[in-house]
Amino acid sequence: MKRVVILGSTGSIGRQALEVCRWRGYRVVGLAAGQNLEELSRQIQEWRPLLVAAHESLHEELKARFPGLRLGTPEEVASLEAEVAVAAIPGLAGLAPTWAAARTGKRLALANKEAMVAAGPLLWQEVEAHGTEILPVDSEHSALFQALLGERREDVAELILTASGGPFLWEPEDLSQVTPAMALNHPRWRMGPKVTIDSATLFNKGLEVLETKELFRFPLEKIKVLVHPQAYVHGLVRFVDGSLKAQLGPTDMRLPIQYALTYPERAETPLQNLPFPGVLEFFEPDLNRFPALAVAYEAGRRGGVAQVAVSAADEVAVEAFLSGKIPFTEIPKILARVLENTPSLPLTWENLFAVDAWAREEAKRWA
Repeated sequence: MKRVVILGSTGSIGRQALEVCRWRGYRVVGLAAGQNLEELSRQIQEWRPLLVAAHESLHEELKARFPGLRLGTPEEVASLEAEVAVAAIPGLAGLAPTWAAARTGKRLALANKEAMVAAGPLLWQEVEAHGTEILPVDSEHSALFQALLGERREDVAELILTASGGPFLWEPEDLSQVTPAMALNHPRWRMGPKVTIDSATLFNKGLEVLETKELFRFPLEKIKVLVHPQAYVHGLVRFVDGSLKAQLGPTDMRLPIQYALTYPERAETPLQNLPFPGVLEFFEPDLNRFPALAVAYEAGRRGGVAQVAVSAADEVAVEAFLSGKIPFTEIPKILARVLENTPSLPLTWENLFAVDAWAREEAKRWA
């Protein structure tokens, strides 16, 4: 029986990963969560994990509900003996547990895009040193992974990520009046609040561009974005002869999650007979309407710690928007200001954490 560790178990990806484990009959040996006591309690009751990590404020109640429960850190959960670790703790908070999982040599089902965006070369050093295998969980990166199988790198002309366009692809014309409730109403995907807001600004796609650069190690100029409102084509590879390979499928994160857990095998799901959409549309992204995507590309061109800075600044800006402190249109402006002021430093672990802390404070100045 395959053993699985879920980092970020009470979040959207974590809960859907547990659904897949339920489908497949896998043994979940470790759970790392935040502060959602009731959801975590349900998961502990069902899965009886060997070790659980949770916010310290939950420890006393968890021990009262589950006498004998072993509590530890997310890094300790990530290091448990298992075949797969699903890395789904969002933001830079997920970096240390992801790094810990990479050092154990188990398969890393990577859903935490910020870890690769901020620390890609450093994470690859650990992965290669310990023989770890990375399988992407994001639907777009899973699509590219599948489309690249069996192909020569030198034959690849472009990697193309698709973006649904979020809730504001065409309207309202004035995005300054957008409320958090409007931005959280994504037309296609079921995701957590931070990723949903990033999807509305298209910065999520910018992070995915940067993750593609680091994960597949292709130059930034070979990575493109197309807006595809139907969200049925998840990624395409264009080859030097003009041919295209695309991966298509239902808008359901359980599919790429399962693929990351079962690869190279495929297993049946309840999704296999869903209808095919009648129309597939593709548009170039409007960078005037969605300037956050352009900021991400600029961070990728600058290199060094620039990607760390914009990723950290975005966490602050999104939280400020959700709490009503800034308008929606201020998010990309904050990212651009932080990027403009980011010091030019090489990427090291020391510089990464220093710039992450600096960027958060810098973003707070504007938020």
